[in-house]
Amino acid sequence: MSNKKQKHLTLDERNIIEQGLNSKLSLKSIALKIQKDPTTVSKEIKKHRIYKEPTNYMGYSNICINRYTCTKKNVCYSFCKKKCSNCSLCNSKCTDFSKEICPNTTRFPYTCNACSKRTACRLEKYYYRALISFNNYKTKLSETRTGIHMSEEELCKLDAIVSPLVKQGQSIAHIHSTHNIPCTSATLYNYISKNYLSVGNLDLHRKVKFKSRKKKRVPAKDTSIRNGRTYVDFVNYTENHPDISIVEMDIVEGKKGGKVLLILFLRNTKLMLAFILNDKTANSVLTVFNNLEKALGNELFEKTFPVILTDNGSEFSNPLSLEFNNEGVGRTRIFYCNPTASYQKGAIEKNHEFIRYVIPKGTPMDEYEQADIDLMINHINSLSRKSLNWSSPYDLAKLLLDKKVFKKLNLNKISTSEIKLTPKLLKKN
Repeated sequence: MSNKKQKHLTLDERNIIEQGLNSKLSLKSIALKIQKDPTTVSKEIKKHRIYKEPTNYMGYSNICINRYTCTKKNVCYSFCKKKCSNCSLCNSKCTDFSKEICPNTTRFPYTCNACSKRTACRLEKYYYRALISFNNYKTKLSETRTGIHMSEEELCKLDAIVSPLVKQGQSIAHIHSTHNIPCTSATLYNYISKNYLSVGNLDLHRKVKFKSRKKKRVPAKDTSIRNGRTYVDFVNYTENHPDISIVEMDIVEGKKGGKVLLILFLRNTKLMLAFILNDKTANSVLTVFNNLEKALGNELFEKTFPVILTDNGSEFSNPLSLEFNNEGVGRTRIFYCNPTASYQKGAIEKNHEFIRYVIPKGTPMDEYEQADIDLMINHINSLSRKSLNWSSPYDLAKLLLDKKVFKKLNLNKISTSEIKLTPKLLKKN
């Protein structure tokens, strides 16, 4: 535990806290999982929990602690006949109003993450979301590092020394070397550039002559996204969760620059899902994830696609947006194969051959719509496999997956005699 002391919480640690709250774990259990002191966890939850206003039920929300026993009428002098406790003005007009506060929000867990009554509850609610907490932390960390490390008096003294000498034509290097300046020469240039002093860039002899370089630098590929998501992390995670379903993800291209297919392959059933994308970009992949979650719901999405293993393509370069929805709620975990090691997700690579029976390599997909891809996928999933004891992926998935998945994703069984895996299947008339 000593190695983790005084370290800032990472996104993965915050994610463990959120999962612990969702699973009703004790404060001590959550702290042990991330090797932090329990007080650190409780402070993190209270500091970054999200407030949600009371539910507006039947046109009003009454959170007075006396609402069930109160018999008052006409508190707002409107001379109506109904009880004030049934009126939307009750809480704002009544002098005896006393707000009811859920005890779960004043002591651990301090949130409503795992509360079974949260849907119908009218009281003020609080939720802890790992991604939102992490983003707030990053924003605050950035803001605390802006500005200058000087008081207003110290800045005025610096300005009184530097500005007159700059106007006399002296260089910053000369001023810094001949006077007791409480900062570096580089910092002086920054202060002048940001207009903290009375002189500006136009008062410097050489700086105004400099031109920005026109040569474009190719940014280095960000490998930080792989932290905690490498293939070794994937192996360790699946060993600790041996019953978890694994999904492999990949892109199948047609003609370069045209539409592509996003493939999701469920290892335990060999069921294949495919979604047509207008382009091979991270935004197109994110749109599919958002649409899938909208169709299935967060709980069923997470149950169907709990762990996803994919390659290092640029279209999968924003794992946080795929792992969490717009509200910061977790929906899956993304892991990456090692570079140039596609064999680590060999099952999906092998299954691509069925797609190539219908859409040969290099064939443009621009004329296809999602309905065409659904038809092809239904034919592929209905094909019997020796590895499944001559059952089809559809038959096996029917036993293991929720019925809503089949309905929402248009998965249907094709009779054995009608299965067709040739280009004629999608041939347009």
